[in-house]
Amino acid sequence: MLPLANAGTPPVDEIESLPGGITVSRLVDTFRSSDEAVWREFIDNYWAEAPSDDIYQRRLGFFKQVHGDLGNEIFIRALEESTDSLIAVLAEAINPPGPMNWFSIQLMIEKTPPHRITLASIRPADDPGFQPPEGDFSDPDVVQFLNDYIDKLCNENKFSGTVMVTKDGKSVYSYVCGSACMRYDIPNRLDTKINLGSMNKMFTGVAICQLAEKGFLSFDDPIIKHLPDYPLKDVASKVTIRHLLTHTSGMGDYWDELFDSQFWKIKTVRQIADLIIEEPLEFEPGERFRYSNSGPIILGLIIEKISGESYYEYIAKHIYESAGMINSGCFETDTPVKNLAIGYTQYNYDDEFERDHWYNNYYMHSVKGGPAGGGYSTVEDLTNFASALTEYRLLSKAYTDTLTTGKVDRGGNFMYAFLFGEQFIDENRVIGHSGGAPGISANLDIFPDLGYSAAVLSNYGGNSRKVVEMIQRIILGD
Repeated sequence: MLPLANAGTPPVDEIESLPGGITVSRLVDTFRSSDEAVWREFIDNYWAEAPSDDIYQRRLGFFKQVHGDLGNEIFIRALEESTDSLIAVLAEAINPPGPMNWFSIQLMIEKTPPHRITLASIRPADDPGFQPPEGDFSDPDVVQFLNDYIDKLCNENKFSGTVMVTKDGKSVYSYVCGSACMRYDIPNRLDTKINLGSMNKMFTGVAICQLAEKGFLSFDDPIIKHLPDYPLKDVASKVTIRHLLTHTSGMGDYWDELFDSQFWKIKTVRQIADLIIEEPLEFEPGERFRYSNSGPIILGLIIEKISGESYYEYIAKHIYESAGMINSGCFETDTPVKNLAIGYTQYNYDDEFERDHWYNNYYMHSVKGGPAGGGYSTVEDLTNFASALTEYRLLSKAYTDTLTTGKVDRGGNFMYAFLFGEQFIDENRVIGHSGGAPGISANLDIFPDLGYSAAVLSNYGGNSRKVVEMIQRIILGD
């Protein structure tokens, strides 16, 4: 990281001389504003692709949420990375209304001026002056430091959930705090089932690779080979399983369609698929990456068609049972499930942040998860999954490598594989996936070369990232 300014002084000149520097500088200016006209002007001038009405509204929602989280006083503090297609900066919000003080802004940009945005992301970061002690989880000082760090987040109502770190399959650190149910003051436990968000995509990726390894499909098979009744024949003829696994299919999401329907009745993969199966593609398959929740749903249909089992039966038998995941599943939240955490968010149904009020997320996500996300698990089960994967109990080494080796460059040393992420941090390989939604914040990091895995599950939306990154710093000795 290259320091560019002392506290309180945005390094405007230094930043704006870099590719995309003006773009990120103007983005920070726009975050400070609460004026929707200012947000619209930025979207029109600094995003590469002219958006559909739906995407345009999502981008306005993005600005609304960021401004609500960060407030008016936002300053760039340091440059994290700069290439001809990526700029990343560390920024600080002074007295923000939301939970983030320090955060990282990463922009994928066009390689030629005016370097407009192709993809934007913001994630929590730690104060760069705040360093963990040297050592690993065998060092009591390291354990005490991490306990104190998470305790502070819990006491400030910035984290609620569970944490487990394993080394060579054995637990070396665990932590639990917060409420699984605020109404009845039921505390979280280490075996509390917490929503995974998009982490279910990993199980879908494993299932597809299992079927490929057994010869039932090829990654380059078009959809129509396995789903001949797919209504859009042109889509089914050119979108392949590989496209679906790597978010390069051109498919979008199903959230708007879900919540425009009687979403509490949708409890099968087919019911979800029926919401989007006649939607046209947003771009030609293979043209580019666009994170999609609809693509994995189609993979779920293929798993059902080939196996003759429901998606849920297949995952339970061939992944959960094989990995020793005894508390995992796509549980239906409209029926009683023992030891299932309720998700909580301080955003109301108009996406406005309310510091002193909590909402449960019952009406903010599907009643039953599926191939794209929304299932439940525990940190114990997730570390068992990590062990089963790296010990080749779910797939052979060759197919495990195929599953987890990056296929699409996402920038910043991050690649997307077959519904897995692959990242290199200081040359250390990290694989896994995260998940997030209102009242959901989850992550599994697997460090295959170092023997570690780290699972973090939170039933507060967006608040696991700081814990995840602090654990990464300890494991990697940063």
